[in-house]
Amino acid sequence: MGDIVPAPWGGHLATSYSLCHQVLRSRAWRVPDSGWRARQVDAARWKAPASRQMGGTLPMLNPPDHTRMRRSVGNVFDRNSLAVMKNSVERTVNRLLDRLDEELAFGAADFCALVSDELPVITIGEWLQLPPSDYALLRSLTHDQVFTQELFPTRSQLALSDEATGQLREYFTALVRDRRRNPGTDPISSWIAVWDDLEPDRAAADEAVFHLALFMVLAGLETTSHVLAGAVRLLLEHPRQRDWLRTRPEHIPGALDEVLRYDAPIHMISRVAPEDTVLAGVTIRENEMVQLMVGAAHHDPRQYAHPELFDIRRRSPHLSFGGGIHFCLGSALARMEAECLLTALLRRLPGLQLAGAPGWASRVAFRRLITLPVARA
Repeated sequence: MGDIVPAPWGGHLATSYSLCHQVLRSRAWRVPDSGWRARQVDAARWKAPASRQMGGTLPMLNPPDHTRMRRSVGNVFDRNSLAVMKNSVERTVNRLLDRLDEELAFGAADFCALVSDELPVITIGEWLQLPPSDYALLRSLTHDQVFTQELFPTRSQLALSDEATGQLREYFTALVRDRRRNPGTDPISSWIAVWDDLEPDRAAADEAVFHLALFMVLAGLETTSHVLAGAVRLLLEHPRQRDWLRTRPEHIPGALDEVLRYDAPIHMISRVAPEDTVLAGVTIRENEMVQLMVGAAHHDPRQYAHPELFDIRRRSPHLSFGGGIHFCLGSALARMEAECLLTALLRRLPGLQLAGAPGWASRVAFRRLITLPVARA
């Protein structure tokens, strides 16, 4: 249909790798922030409580607001921080695989429920020092909240998202209030101290910290869960490559890049034209949205040889972590979790195989495996 085509609902779709890469790297193109959302006529879609709240999180801020928020976080997942977290992640991985191994003794087990949905929430929960008893609630609310970020959420899905958003606001508002009264060594306490220096209005400072905490949970759970489950699914569907990787674990980082290319956790990224712009010969009007179809771009034959083939020895770039100023803040953490999981899984359960068809959530933008049945050979 072309590199960029009109969307039937308005705006345009960009499908080629080069165009998606160009727009993501550009400092001119903008994200649909709160101001943009407030100007849209579709009140149910863009002015719903969940959508308005997303407009205040880091991925939906434009400079200078984005610059200020991003600097307040710093290099939160630097090498030293990840080294400290890795020990905890490895312990969690082995504990989850122990449980999976026990379930496999009775037949097929669901990898999503036992491992890939659990590891991200435990990792982020321990990092933020949240009560383990809250993990299940946060995981459930995150699954419902993400509907507001989908392309065509139904009214019932938007209602679920609004309800989840309200509960998440209550949870993290209370958490920020508690950490202000009882500061500790956790990231939220650190952000409160940073924002107290940046913002003289204490309520505004707490609101900024609230949005940071909310963003870390939303970003750290949903997409990472898909990367973990997707990596295992693809390796089990390609047993020769799985066996090759088992004897060459040093290639796990490269294999993850192919997983991220072949089935990105986010298949669609939204950008807004800052002014009338010509993109691949097509005029995009100021404030018009372009949907960057990353899932399609990752299968662009001009960028990848035989893009339909899953090949863990492929050495090609991908856009799964975005680009430019909005490059994924937690990319290094997500990669570390996936590397720890695959390293332990390939060593401990060499005979693991699929036990049925995976179950998928009905989504366009955010990929999600609902179930991944596995069994011993």
